Amino acid sequence: MSWYCDYAEEKAHHKTYHDAEYGFPQTDERALFELQCLELNQAGLSWDIILKKRPTLKAAYDNFEVDKVAAYGDRDTARLLSDPGIIRNRLKVAAAIENAKRIQALRDSHGGFAAWIAAHHPLTRSQWTKLFRQQSKFMGGEIVNELLMCIGYLPGAHRENCPIFAKTTKLSPPWMEAAKDFYTEDA
Repeated sequence: MSWYCDYAEEKAHHKTYHDAEYGFPQTDERALFELQCLELNQAGLSWDIILKKRPTLKAAYDNFEVDKVAAYGDRDTARLLSDPGIIRNRLKVAAAIENAKRIQALRDSHGGFAAWIAAHHPLTRSQWTKLFRQQSKFMGGEIVNELLMCIGYLPGAHRENCPIFAKTTKLSPPWMEAAKDFYTEDA
């Protein structure tokens, strides 16, 4: 089995993400939205491309400020679709804008995006995927899986002998609360 831990060692931009973000619990709404947008933009592409484009994606999407992105209209959509520094896919751009609006709605219904995720924990991978498909746009199984591993809700971000695994587990990520066997159901 190939691990991201091994791959990240060889690439500086991956190492930074691997060592400081991947698998670490996250509750900040802006950061969660950014990760959701990065994951949905990655669909069909390599994570290498997304990490390289991350600074331009951040700039294009107003630092992933939920309220700013939720207010985007036709002019902003056109601006994004003409920006060569980002992934110019109409479905992905529309999904990011719609997901920002849906995150705003989660503030009233659940107290925010992080609280909505926490309120549904623990779920199996397939249950998480079904839930995200109901709540968000462009959120398939692999996107949901990677997002939840990244923010500590699903195990598997790091191999156990990776030094970062020890750092993340010291933070008691949510996946540790549930029995590991719970996550081994059908994919």
